[in-house]
Amino acid sequence: MSWFKREEQQLDTSGEKKMRTEGLWVKCDQCRQIIWKKDLEDNFHVCPKCDRHFRIDTRTRLGYLFDDGVYTEEDGNLVTTDPLEFSDLKDYKARVKAAQKLTGRKDAIVNARGKVGGREVIVSAMEYGFIGGSMGAVVGETITRAVEKALAGRVPLVVISSTGGARMMEGTISLMTMAKVSAALGRLDDAKIPYISVLTDPTTGGVTASFAMLGDLNIAEPGALIGFAGPRVIEQTIRQKLPEGFQRSEFLVDKGFLDAVVHRREMKAYIGKALGWMT
Repeated sequence: MSWFKREEQQLDTSGEKKMRTEGLWVKCDQCRQIIWKKDLEDNFHVCPKCDRHFRIDTRTRLGYLFDDGVYTEEDGNLVTTDPLEFSDLKDYKARVKAAQKLTGRKDAIVNARGKVGGREVIVSAMEYGFIGGSMGAVVGETITRAVEKALAGRVPLVVISSTGGARMMEGTISLMTMAKVSAALGRLDDAKIPYISVLTDPTTGGVTASFAMLGDLNIAEPGALIGFAGPRVIEQTIRQKLPEGFQRSEFLVDKGFLDAVVHRREMKAYIGKALGWMT
């Protein structure tokens, strides 16, 4: 028998600090590049390799747009009344509550007032994280209020769209908002007050068919999907292969549906310059 006894020693790791890496990296769906989240945020949430513009929430977007990121939110107390008492796999009211908890918003829109390029501006920005940025009665009413305030104060209006279209849970009531907002914008046009429409990924359905395309200046972020029906629906309907880049912002500006495609880091300067010659 050996004169010594070998004992297994357990490494004491109780004092070790574990590095938490979950959530620190983001994968780009376009180029498959793995990106350090902080680098992505420093680059306006745009992929440094392929220039894909990631979807961002309204707080981030408004912070990028307004001078020094300073603005005041307005009309944020409106809540849907569930006019149809709609229910499918889940009650509409439950969906709304879940979206409110997720986004911290009452609905898929926020009105904000501040300065862009030194000029006072009213901005209505849509929140895609709230039931796909869908447009219901609250969205229509909130944007209409922004238009009316712009009209009363003769202040330029900017609407930033990020939406899947009209909210089906509110049926015809949601479709009526298309006419409501469009009519309000008609009054703004008659008063010769500038309206700039910014289309981001995605902007589809009833929003594209109404106020998103009614700007004195219609601009979009690179690569944004913009259209009424989606490309898959169109392909299945006409049974033809669509052109490369169909319904993307670059395709639409080439066909004359948009005035310009503007990178996110240049958006504030571009809007500020545009307002300079529009006002």
